[in-house]
Amino acid sequence: MQTAVPAARILDFFRDGFKHTAWRLETRREYAADQGTDEYREFLQGIAPRNDEDSPWYSNARAQTAQGKRIERVRLVDEPATDNQRYLLATTPGNLAAGEDIRYLYRSAADALGFADDGDFWLFDSRVLARFNWDDANRRMELTTDPEQVVRACQVRDAAWHYAARHEDFVGRVPSPM
Repeated sequence: MQTAVPAARILDFFRDGFKHTAWRLETRREYAADQGTDEYREFLQGIAPRNDEDSPWYSNARAQTAQGKRIERVRLVDEPATDNQRYLLATTPGNLAAGEDIRYLYRSAADALGFADDGDFWLFDSRVLARFNWDDANRRMELTTDPEQVVRACQVRDAAWHYAARHEDFVGRVPSPM
């Protein structure tokens, strides 16, 4: 199965699309969705991001993890970190409070392990792979259950998770404007 759906539907997968695990690899240096916000512009001016505990993302993450499901990510970080990577690092405590487990890995380590160029993706229950098509003006996710692609994503997940550092262990390594 391969299909394309609007990226905005990603929340649907977190409500109904997985039974056990949702795992993401974040490889981009910049995310336009972050950069367009007042909170991001304030962060660049040295104002700490607000934690919106009632946002749809956090509310759903709490609901899913309360059912025993896992939501995990590994974010690649450059040396030096980009402004957007530092912003995501600063907003991570809200994700952690909602039940997610987010870890960090330097891009150079991902390069050495051979997966820095695999691109952003979500992997649901080790069986459905959702890749973001950032070149598509409609920002669609390409979904597949192709065994070869899913196995590769599982291998990337296992290696990234093994080498990535927990937020509390990584945060001191990256200078912050705060």
